[in-house]
Amino acid sequence: MTRSLLAILTLSLLPAVVLADDWPQWLGPRRDGTSRNQGLVDSFPKDGPKVLWHRDIGEGYSGPVIAGDRLVLFHRIDNEERVECLNATTGKPLWKFAYPTEYQDALGKGNGPRSTPAIHDGKIITLGAEGTLHCLSLDDGKKIWSRSLTKEYKTPLGYFGIGTSPIVEQNLVLLNVGGAKAGIVAFDLATGKETWKATNDPISYSSPVVCTIDGARLAIFFTRTGAVVLDPKTGDVKFQKRWRARIDASVNAATPLVIGNLAFFSTSYDTGALLLKLRKDGADEVWTDEEVMSNHYNTCIHLNGYLYGFDGRQEAGPSLRCVELKSKKVLWDREKFGCGTMALADGRLIVLTEKGDLHLIKATPEGFQEQAKTRLLNAGPCRTQIALANGRLYARDQEKLVCVDLRK
Repeated sequence: MTRSLLAILTLSLLPAVVLADDWPQWLGPRRDGTSRNQGLVDSFPKDGPKVLWHRDIGEGYSGPVIAGDRLVLFHRIDNEERVECLNATTGKPLWKFAYPTEYQDALGKGNGPRSTPAIHDGKIITLGAEGTLHCLSLDDGKKIWSRSLTKEYKTPLGYFGIGTSPIVEQNLVLLNVGGAKAGIVAFDLATGKETWKATNDPISYSSPVVCTIDGARLAIFFTRTGAVVLDPKTGDVKFQKRWRARIDASVNAATPLVIGNLAFFSTSYDTGALLLKLRKDGADEVWTDEEVMSNHYNTCIHLNGYLYGFDGRQEAGPSLRCVELKSKKVLWDREKFGCGTMALADGRLIVLTEKGDLHLIKATPEGFQEQAKTRLLNAGPCRTQIALANGRLYARDQEKLVCVDLRK
């Protein structure tokens, strides 16, 4: 028997479940909340999906990230911000790195880290609530370099501390730092040295994305001021547009969503959505609309020309709605659904609400179609972005991290 025939026979005997994608950064591998995981459940048993493992954790809103068999957890216990590496399959601790913090949230929204780490090329980038930026070894947790961004760039902490999540592009760590003449800064991944800085834009709670348009790489930021498109290698600004609330007591928090050559931005506070058409040398405005989709802090998910997202202020209990991107038409709207975090896989939305309820919802413009619902977590608010890797869902509240089997 030839090796090729043996390989074919071996593959034919494997389970029908086809699994793909780690979850190594904010909003997953493509930074858009989508996963190529397939063969997932379309309903839950009476007692909910199988919990593979769980463990007690500290406070924070930083999402778990997964690369291979390693999961990175960023949280706070007592007066330490901790980065812990666990076995993603078993939850077994592998190593821990900790450093002191004195952050106290002025509005009582919790004192743990908000930013989700990024795993890239055997390194972990974390950004604490006070603006401490670390680069660690994924293998053993040893510190490679660190910087205090709020001290070095004299950046204010904002309403809820530092909450933007880093992205790595062309061996550069890109961040909306919010300093004077250093609104956006790139740091060398290997050394932590500043490579370039651009704009005067204050820091937001949104996180950047990177895309390719006509062969050119572009970095897309949603700062406190608005939309910024620039060259991620040089910092050369290609486009800027002010897009923020008229009142100061507001935030830009949702991540820009790149859909082909379009970039979708959304915020709340009587401002709404902005759609740009990207060019290799800039961008053009397609439309703006206050009524289509107003994301307070959650990022929309796109599938086949339709947006799925939370419309309205968190305090008011926003709707979950589906919008046709081209026409701006609202196709369905589930009122008072409440805030939550989402991932898209296998044609359905996996949603964890602030209350801790886990939903499976069919991603279709043909009405709200809930396939399953169960209570997963209890120590809310659950505002941390969920992660999906190799058929396993990872979710946390303010006391517990759980790993749930979503495979059929």
